[in-house]
Amino acid sequence: MERGHRRLVLLLPQLGDFDSLEYAQAVVAALPQLESAGIAVLAIGIGHEDSRQRFCSFTGFPLERLQVDPDPQLHQALGLYGGLRGIGGPWPNLLLMCAGIGSPGTLAEVLRGYTGDRGAPQRIADDETIRAGLLPPIKGSFFARAGGTGFQRPFELATVRLRNMTEVLGHWRTYVPCDDHLTQRGGTFLLEADDTLLYSHRDRGILGFSATMARPLSFLDPFLTPSGGEPQQP
Repeated sequence: MERGHRRLVLLLPQLGDFDSLEYAQAVVAALPQLESAGIAVLAIGIGHEDSRQRFCSFTGFPLERLQVDPDPQLHQALGLYGGLRGIGGPWPNLLLMCAGIGSPGTLAEVLRGYTGDRGAPQRIADDETIRAGLLPPIKGSFFARAGGTGFQRPFELATVRLRNMTEVLGHWRTYVPCDDHLTQRGGTFLLEADDTLLYSHRDRGILGFSATMARPLSFLDPFLTPSGGEPQQP
């Protein structure tokens, strides 16, 4: 991550957090474009080495591009939102945030996962089989029959999130070795080759890792050109 090229730096919450897995999965899908545009990627999440290994194995995020820290020292140094505090400990605070308290936009984003979004891309390929919790295996073509193709269908994103949640709950102490920082939120920083800050986003709540959750990486559109080329207009 040395100077001399653009760098996308992601400060992730706990690696078992909804946001961390979903954001990583979005970035993995865009890695070929990022590499073509000469944008290096580094993620820093809250966890330990076992968390890092499991997280990358599940999401496909490159192991060499993820660093972990058991404490959110960098998050705090950058002034990122620590979430609700002082209401009975991390778990009550987390549950209140999941209900939208101290976490603006969370309930609307949860609802979008169930209702679908014609402005968002399709999340599950028609020939893909997804396994989520106690549900039987679901073929992507099921969503096509229920709502069509080429956009986010009803229950599609909710199913992806259920799969993520099932993975984390089944390996909770691997993903979250300590509950102290459950409410800590993350942030996104895009740096120019000379360290100029080109873009930043500071998460305000759960499922708020992007200002445009339907297309969470749309802020990169002006920069996704081959290295050395002129940035395209949004």
